[in-house]
Amino acid sequence: MNRLAVFLATAGGVGYVPVAPGTAGSAVGALLYVLTWKWTLTGQLALLVVVSIVGVWASDQAARHFGREDPGPVVIDEVAGQLLTLIVAGGSPVTLVLGFLLFRVLDIVKPWPAGRFEDLPGGLGIMADDLMAGVYGRLILMAVASLAPAWF
Repeated sequence: MNRLAVFLATAGGVGYVPVAPGTAGSAVGALLYVLTWKWTLTGQLALLVVVSIVGVWASDQAARHFGREDPGPVVIDEVAGQLLTLIVAGGSPVTLVLGFLLFRVLDIVKPWPAGRFEDLPGGLGIMADDLMAGVYGRLILMAVASLAPAWF
């Protein structure tokens, strides 16, 4: 089970890339979105819920495996946050690029209260701050889409 948890937490090993593993994890989330963007809202939400629940468990196990609270190779949180940012956003290149960049900035900056969520225990803390960044990203993406609908 430990190997499975680490495999999932690292998004199939993507988290081991030597430079910017969080960005690589976000790219996995964006790719997963591209593969599922035509799904219904219910389908996309179900995928997000599954990734998030599995992510809490896998992140918790991986943190113990690596002996750190939020190990760098654990990127399933970026996968979930990126999915949340892009959920039902459509498939235009502008949407994908803007959503990707928004999430990365918000994940790094961690505006309040996202940064506080890291204090939650174990895998929940690993996942919660990125999911909150995903909420912010989704809201900003919706606002931009309403101001410039032709881009989307």
